[in-house]
Amino acid sequence: MSDSLFPWQSAPWQQLQQMRERLPHAILFHGPEGVGKTAFAERFAQALLCQTPASDGQPCGACDSCGWFVQYSHPDYRRVRPEVLEDEETGEAEEGAEAGDGKKTKAAKTPSKEIKIDQIRALADFMNVSTHRQGMRIVLLYPAEALNTAAANALLKTLEEPPPNTVFLLVSHSLERLLPTILSRCRKFALALPAPDEALAWLKQNDVADADVWLAEQGGAPLAALAASEGETRDVMDEFLRALCRPDVDTALRTADKLQKTPVVQLVAWQQRWLYDVFAQKLSGRIRYYPRYKKELAALAAKVEVPALLQALKAVSERRAVAEHPLSAKLFIEDMLLNYSRAFTA
Repeated sequence: MSDSLFPWQSAPWQQLQQMRERLPHAILFHGPEGVGKTAFAERFAQALLCQTPASDGQPCGACDSCGWFVQYSHPDYRRVRPEVLEDEETGEAEEGAEAGDGKKTKAAKTPSKEIKIDQIRALADFMNVSTHRQGMRIVLLYPAEALNTAAANALLKTLEEPPPNTVFLLVSHSLERLLPTILSRCRKFALALPAPDEALAWLKQNDVADADVWLAEQGGAPLAALAASEGETRDVMDEFLRALCRPDVDTALRTADKLQKTPVVQLVAWQQRWLYDVFAQKLSGRIRYYPRYKKELAALAAKVEVPALLQALKAVSERRAVAEHPLSAKLFIEDMLLNYSRAFTA
């Protein structure tokens, strides 16, 4: 949890304060992934519960309420999120823990990527208990598109008849994946990408080398750029992009086998940006996401026809909607790359 706002969130924070006099029962924070929406919503939740907020609405960070909040032990605050995010935060291993004799126990159940109906039902007890010091009750739910059908319907019923003194803060990267009825019962609050100069300055303050390259490759999202620069993402991304430079069957099969443990959603996003660059290069000679691959993108743009390219863009967009739950990651990647290669060999 961040102890302050990101630099590009100052103006949105001031705008958000205008809601406090007539606070809606549900606010939906939405925008691109990697701009700090969840941290922003958490900061607002802390501020709403703070006993002595500052004049600009920021939480004081010193009262009992702020102390409980940063320890995730505030009696009037609940987070609802997929199990996989809980495990990532606690660092639990999926292979199973070691027993006292050093042997591995039975593999643990794979944590769910969905928000389930039991998690929504569990809020009933929380919302039926009196609030601490007759204050406000806050529920933070993210990402909202992780709600499965049953959980979304259960949440909808709660939003239709919200309990008193209760505010729901939802965070979403993809409004189009939410029920229209849920959207209609929330006040939407957009959080956009920061200006490139502001994002670059922040990345450089965090000692990110080649900050401009990382920022471009992550579509201008600074938190995504920072996360990618700190992990093994660069090597994996470059291997995948090199495969896109060679659209053929052998490369597709070999790459799918090698990268099958890479999150499929990430691969789809990379390919979608790559196709946008091919399209932009063909029509205008400009590249947005992968300037390091300008020569390769130009060669691909020269050999592909616009109708085939438009069909490839449509296909990858459709894949992104189902990439969270592929039946087989390897087969999904194979099919995605084979479909991509057909655009350049037709």
